[in-house]
Amino acid sequence: MVSMIVRRLAQMAFVMFGISVVVFLIFFATPGADPASRIAGRNASPETLEAVRRDFGLDRPVPVQYVIMMKRLFITQDLTSFVNRGQKVVPSVMGAVPVTLSLVIGAAVLWVIGGIVVGVLAAAWRGSVLDRGLMIVGLIGVSMPVFWLGEMMNLVSQSRFHDSFLFSWVPGLGYTPLTQNPFGWFKALVIPWMTLSVLYIGLYGRVLRASLIEASQEDYIRTARSKGLSETQLLLRHALRTSLITFVTLFGLDFGALVGGGALLTEVVFGLQGVGKLTYDALQNLDLPMIMATVIYASFFVVTANFLVDLLYAFLDPRVRQDA
Repeated sequence: MVSMIVRRLAQMAFVMFGISVVVFLIFFATPGADPASRIAGRNASPETLEAVRRDFGLDRPVPVQYVIMMKRLFITQDLTSFVNRGQKVVPSVMGAVPVTLSLVIGAAVLWVIGGIVVGVLAAAWRGSVLDRGLMIVGLIGVSMPVFWLGEMMNLVSQSRFHDSFLFSWVPGLGYTPLTQNPFGWFKALVIPWMTLSVLYIGLYGRVLRASLIEASQEDYIRTARSKGLSETQLLLRHALRTSLITFVTLFGLDFGALVGGGALLTEVVFGLQGVGKLTYDALQNLDLPMIMATVIYASFFVVTANFLVDLLYAFLDPRVRQDA
């Protein structure tokens, strides 16, 4: 188990290094692209371009440029935006991280609980009216775009029925820090949580149902059934544990992607200045250092999520520990 963890950590470090090199080459060493002209602005004189290249180290060999950029990004953390002069990249990203983490973690709790409940109930009553009803509701949830659902939630809670007793507690769009006002933080995020989780509840519920039905046909389930275990025990103690492997795989990928900026549409609809919104603004302005920082940040969370998924594999399936 320890050797597996060490091996996975080494793989993580290697992958992150490779990603940082690729991202740097795309943004700063692509043939025909001149970051200095972007920094200096339009109609800059050759003297100004040369001064910019010298100040930012863009006149050095590409490997040296990479080392300088990574040093300013991770060690000195004084890399500044090319568009908003004086705005440091790392503090900007770190300031957006709590917003995105708050949004995604809260939504993840809802969709994990909801997905397990929907999947287990649908599998337990397979072929019944309840099963069909849950699958139809799940399909509707998967089919609704998050930006449309978010706008409908805002229309109901912020506009049409905001003065009613149901939604009078809903604050205006935006984010309230947890450390500043925990209850205000909860009120500001509860509707974004529900909006973001609807899609995943339907998806995870359908996937878990299929996995449970497949697991119920396995030999070890038949053996346990022949020993007199009830269907509830078979479902919850045996089939569910092995079926959660697929569930965990999906969760790791989706959680990492959302924390890395995949929750952009939800952040925009609800006025949350998270990592996704920061990346979107940087892309609009072609702010290369900010884009590079957010892409590397996103890749870190995706790689970390995959590492945690591997650890959960080992917990859920003893065969993984034996192979390790």
